[in-house]
Amino acid sequence: MAVNLQVKSRRYLLLIVVTTLILGTLAFLNKDKQQTSLMGNSGMTLVIDPGHGGIDSGAVGADGTRESDLNLAISLKLRALAELYGQNNILIRQDDSTKCDREPYSEHRDLECRAEIASNALNPVYISVHQNDFPTGQPSGVQVIYAAGQGSEEFGSITHANLVNALYPQSRRLAEPTTKKLYILSHLECPAILVECGFLSNAVDLENLKKPAYQTALAAIMMGSYLQFLQNTARI
Repeated sequence: MAVNLQVKSRRYLLLIVVTTLILGTLAFLNKDKQQTSLMGNSGMTLVIDPGHGGIDSGAVGADGTRESDLNLAISLKLRALAELYGQNNILIRQDDSTKCDREPYSEHRDLECRAEIASNALNPVYISVHQNDFPTGQPSGVQVIYAAGQGSEEFGSITHANLVNALYPQSRRLAEPTTKKLYILSHLECPAILVECGFLSNAVDLENLKKPAYQTALAAIMMGSYLQFLQNTARI
């Protein structure tokens, strides 16, 4: 019984987080005309990239849950929120497919194609959605990695702080700069981040990540972080 109550309480908490973020963002953006303008076309394009896809499933949970499926589910919710807020957006993949444009499949070419799509967008701001994995089940929580391009560190720090404060207040992690191992982040000049939403190797994270309400919470926090980043940029 205690376990069921704990699960229900967490579910209600997630719903409260999502509702608060949406209503809070709406109120914040309607304070004056300059802020209200962010509810429409900001001149930027949010490029949403659900990592992996098709033959490349990414990490796989103990129960067979595929990272690529979770990435897409969260990204679809993020795009729906971008549409709600009237933000220009591009969803790099909308189904279980890769972006590789040649046979046989090449992971490197897939990454090149994704980077090209982002680079060709009008005033892009890039966010890649992923899940983490580790040989043991102990690590948990979110991690945000940011590119070297102007605005990336700010966008990454905002997103990481919002995710941690809402979902993992016990976490001591900080947003981290990318390495050359992450092809897309190291080849984009626009503001760009990669969000590791949780660990598929951690049982609690895995169960949460499969829940639509939790996916919506993640998407809402990312959307709120993007709008916050745009607001900060508008002040410069």
